[in-house]
Amino acid sequence: MADTILSVRDLSTRFFTEEGQVNAVESVSFDVEDGEIFGIVGESGSGKSVTALSVIDLIESPGRVTQGEIWYRNADLAEEFRGSKPEAVDGDLVDIRRLPKGVRRSLRGPSFSMVFQDPMSSFNPSITVGEQIAEAVEVQRRARSNPRSTRSRTQGYGLGSLLVDSLLPSKSYVDDESMDRAVELLDQVGIPDPEDRAEEYPHQFSGGMLQRAMIAQALAGEPDILIADEPTTALDVTIQAQILNLLRDLQEQEGMSILMITHDLGVIARMCDRVGVMYAGEVVERGPLADIFDNPVHPYTQGLLGSIPDVDDPSGRLEPISGNVPSLLDSEMPDACYFADRCPKAMTDCLTRIPEYELDGRHSVRCVLAEQEYDPADAVDSADAADAVDREVNADD
Repeated sequence: MADTILSVRDLSTRFFTEEGQVNAVESVSFDVEDGEIFGIVGESGSGKSVTALSVIDLIESPGRVTQGEIWYRNADLAEEFRGSKPEAVDGDLVDIRRLPKGVRRSLRGPSFSMVFQDPMSSFNPSITVGEQIAEAVEVQRRARSNPRSTRSRTQGYGLGSLLVDSLLPSKSYVDDESMDRAVELLDQVGIPDPEDRAEEYPHQFSGGMLQRAMIAQALAGEPDILIADEPTTALDVTIQAQILNLLRDLQEQEGMSILMITHDLGVIARMCDRVGVMYAGEVVERGPLADIFDNPVHPYTQGLLGSIPDVDDPSGRLEPISGNVPSLLDSEMPDACYFADRCPKAMTDCLTRIPEYELDGRHSVRCVLAEQEYDPADAVDSADAADAVDREVNADD
């Protein structure tokens, strides 16, 4: 078994809004092994993207990570904090949530990098694509040249330097070496004529090329873990296949791990070694790809798979999951299985909170069906389950 490079334990993230507390991520746990692609799949609103943002400390107000541990394997980082923060170190693993905020920030780029959902809104429209990628390269180059203890928030680049660069045409934050590296990265991700394209602006790129450019920017820091959040959204099928092939090739070339966030089970089947299925902020099932696809236990996982067209029998009827993803407002979340009111196999035991059961060393599920067979005599239909959930929520109020 490969070494674990990232271990997330009991991670919870809340948003404190005027309407109330939103439980976007609820006690999520999973591991990412060295050199593997781990996928997180689920419907929109299940907490996939918030989980990814929580891992790299990009949750903004009114959100906050309220509990959990994020263990990252990095021998140098562990050695640096072994004396000053022994509680945050376990061998070569470091709980980055216990590290100072400046240190967590410095891990973005060389340790963790992210490909966001919408590249058009992520790039600055007034700066060339090459310049933006070169800035990412320059930041990491300067960071590596300074010990962590001496770095400032801007890696030594403050207001005075900004004014000089703005007023003197001969001065620039980005040097020629970083720009050359940006061109290399554009070439690496398959953009033709990279030197010319580096001088163009985001609106001059197609959607697929802009997604490639965002991957190039994410690679600027040579990260250990690349988080790809819906990397094929809004792309046509042919371009989707090209982007997925690119990510797979880069993962093999660079030896990095990838955390793949998607709602598309086809992407999961094509790309991932292991997968976690999320619903209403929880990981309801996780395990090796073959176990999840061939032997799913949780009815939600079964429902997702049942809603995919069968290429061997195109005339077969799809079985969509009834109902909608529940509200994640704390005041409206029951002390029961969150899927009970949509589940075709709901039983009385489902009207209480369900622990996570280990089926074997690598496959786990949060469902009573892991421990007992479905009993139609004890069945609770969706309407009764919804009524029971409503009564419980109203009683709590």
